[in-house]
Amino acid sequence: MWRDSFRLQIFCLLMAVLAIVVLVHNFFQLEHLDDDTVSGSNWMTENDVQHSLSQTTKTTRKPYCGYKQQTLSRREQVEQESLLAAIQWPKPPDGKIAFVQSTDPAHSDFVIVKPSGFFKVGDQLEVLVHMKDFQGKPKQYGGDYLQARIHSPLLQAGATGRIVDCHNGLYKVFFTLLWPGEVKVSVSLVHPSEAIQVLLRLREERPDRVYFKSSFKSGRYSETTECNVCLPGDLPVCNFTDLYTGEPWFCYKPRKLSCASRISHAKGGYQKGLLTQEESLFFQSDVNIKRPILSSGPDSVIVKPKAFTDSSSMDRAEDPTVSPSGYYYEDQWRSRTHWIHHFNKSDDITKCLQGKVIHLFGDSTIRQWFEYLTAFVPDLVEFNLGSPKNVGPFMSVDLKHNILLKFRCHGPPIRFSTVFSSELRYIANELNGIVGGRNTVIAITIWSHFSTFPVEVYIRRLRNIRRSVIQLLDRSPKTLIIIRTANVQELGPEVSLFNSDWYSFQLDSVMRKMFSGIAVHFVDAWEMSLAHYLPHNLHPKEVIVKNQIDAFLSYVCPLQT
Repeated sequence: MWRDSFRLQIFCLLMAVLAIVVLVHNFFQLEHLDDDTVSGSNWMTENDVQHSLSQTTKTTRKPYCGYKQQTLSRREQVEQESLLAAIQWPKPPDGKIAFVQSTDPAHSDFVIVKPSGFFKVGDQLEVLVHMKDFQGKPKQYGGDYLQARIHSPLLQAGATGRIVDCHNGLYKVFFTLLWPGEVKVSVSLVHPSEAIQVLLRLREERPDRVYFKSSFKSGRYSETTECNVCLPGDLPVCNFTDLYTGEPWFCYKPRKLSCASRISHAKGGYQKGLLTQEESLFFQSDVNIKRPILSSGPDSVIVKPKAFTDSSSMDRAEDPTVSPSGYYYEDQWRSRTHWIHHFNKSDDITKCLQGKVIHLFGDSTIRQWFEYLTAFVPDLVEFNLGSPKNVGPFMSVDLKHNILLKFRCHGPPIRFSTVFSSELRYIANELNGIVGGRNTVIAITIWSHFSTFPVEVYIRRLRNIRRSVIQLLDRSPKTLIIIRTANVQELGPEVSLFNSDWYSFQLDSVMRKMFSGIAVHFVDAWEMSLAHYLPHNLHPKEVIVKNQIDAFLSYVCPLQT
């Protein structure tokens, strides 16, 4: 019997030795690649990985879609359902709508209700918009996305309007008349209702239409694979889900390198061929994307001054739902929610920011604040951190006045050029690392890079940021936190599929609701870009940025009234 036991021990020992030999051999193959492979760099797509692994794995894996795998509390679930219900968009009748039956801005028109009436500052102006198709027939359903404003070009004045969909082809637009003089009305069709349904389908079914990539490197060998919030297929992935926030992020696993060898993140590109030929007719620049709707009668009214008071002295109460939140007059933004001081001299900005640390978190639209302040204030000098251009992080310092200004981009998804993996930080985690206090100022914007994903992805991100904001304000109540809203931009057929104003409008509506009632302040970049006379631009021109900075600094150094 002892002989059987001895033989069993010998057998086990031999198997262990064999396993070690195989392991060492595999490790040797990985670390000592042939010369043709060592200096290579491979861009790996799902199809490439599928082909290379087809002979080596039979494992069936479900798609990695982090936004579908959330575990929500009852309160979070109720809030999410409420938010999604609030942004639900009217749908056309069932069935395919022919292009000639879709909304045509050239046939549509608007009328001013009582155009010859007596109007004074503070009154409401009502406009009716009648939508028609390409055959000139009235539309019988709603769901078109419109933008509207009033303006007085000679006064460089402008304000946005509140649009009400009557769901029968008619729209009401309400304007608050905020300055005296001749006031013109402008209405534009951004997208017909038929195009909105295409954008809805793309958001739910094609969150991969913008794709990302990460580089992995060990020694001289590197590989590049595709990354996203959701990676379909039965392929091995690297799970880069954030340990603290639970924010999901995945990359296809490199063939020969470990997940830990990731060195950078970047935008991969935009998917093509997303539309059918018929769908593409709903996205034509000179036909139905941001096209003006003309008036069938007078397009302006005369507004008389309000007796015994000035419109700038209207009661102000911080409320992100006030409409309009402000207006331009002589090219300067006048907020209806807080008093604005115009910082026209660099010395005024220096005096306001003296002794403060300013954190700017978000995308390139808040990076514009960093660039404006650094360029405008002479003593604020950028410290070279060796960061990639337009990516960051960036830092400017004024040693004389003890000012520190910092910018950092938000975590993925972000469509920047190469961002080092070590610099991929989530705003919520960054906020958790800030002590805060009366000399700490934080500004946040996050919207544009989430436009291609289901709204649940954005809600999750805001939920994490909001939790960190509340915790920061709880431990340091005197910390100042400001949120910059989304803004409108120039649109064409391709941009509309990825960054339409309609996508941004929906996300901005969610953000305002989620941060309502919290001790944060808002810079309404949406209205400030829509009300202005300059063409729409993802990165607004300096005059608009300057007005955003004035609104921002007026929270930092409020006027004593």
